[in-house]
Amino acid sequence: MSKIFKAACVQMNSAAEIAPNIAAATQLIRQAAAAGAELVMTPENTTLIEPNRAKSLAKTPREQDHPGLPHFSKLAKDLGIWLEIGSMPVLAEDGRIANRCFVFGPTGEVVARYDKIHMFDVDLPNGETYRESNGVRPGEQAVVVATPWGGLGLTICYDVRFAYMHRALAQAGAVMLSVPAAFTVPTGQAHWHVLLRARAIETGCFVFAPAQTGEHAEGRRTYGHSLIIAPWGEVLADAGDDPGFILAEIDLENVQKARGMVPALRHDRDFKRPQNLMRAASE
Repeated sequence: MSKIFKAACVQMNSAAEIAPNIAAATQLIRQAAAAGAELVMTPENTTLIEPNRAKSLAKTPREQDHPGLPHFSKLAKDLGIWLEIGSMPVLAEDGRIANRCFVFGPTGEVVARYDKIHMFDVDLPNGETYRESNGVRPGEQAVVVATPWGGLGLTICYDVRFAYMHRALAQAGAVMLSVPAAFTVPTGQAHWHVLLRARAIETGCFVFAPAQTGEHAEGRRTYGHSLIIAPWGEVLADAGDDPGFILAEIDLENVQKARGMVPALRHDRDFKRPQNLMRAASE
């Protein structure tokens, strides 16, 4: 297959019920495929944004019972596309939620799963508090998916702040990175574009970041601005504030060009870790 193809990022305003979110995602995925996208990606929490922890647990099905799984499998097959559902929360064996990304091939099979590794536990200056680890089971395995165009490294939202993870994905064969997200407005305004451009530049990868946008249940607000970024750090498409999708032509020759100009992925050196001054001061 050609190293040039079209990729799309879907931007959503997911609600607190699964069925309407599946319908909204389906409509945008179909539109993106009709526009020529061969790889379509949706945001984190595509199928459910329910801030209330008890309600979220009650509404989250096990993977084998999730209506999104057969639906998106059939959709990928019907459209003949590679489809990444940025995450569909599923009930894990220990009673917590797994924030799980699914990648479907064009015949409808699930070719990869990835559970979000890094948990968003923060207190924001505007008074918002998030404790993702209270209800979500963190993943343990990083994943690179073999696609017809090259390796696609999977991450989710808060993972973007951990540069070592993206470097490891690139060194394991990723030439593209996906960062589906539901970024808060304060952190999005401050860091979203900068972090994603940095991950592209550091790894020499294309970065796809489909995002949630607008106001959700219980007044939660997300930043939007789904992005497609080239390996040299150029923003190829920005979705702004409204639901919809963005599309860009991806030429993977640009990966080798960027890595050839700055071959940092080959320049790792072992080093001794510095003394932990914070720990020493507390002893």
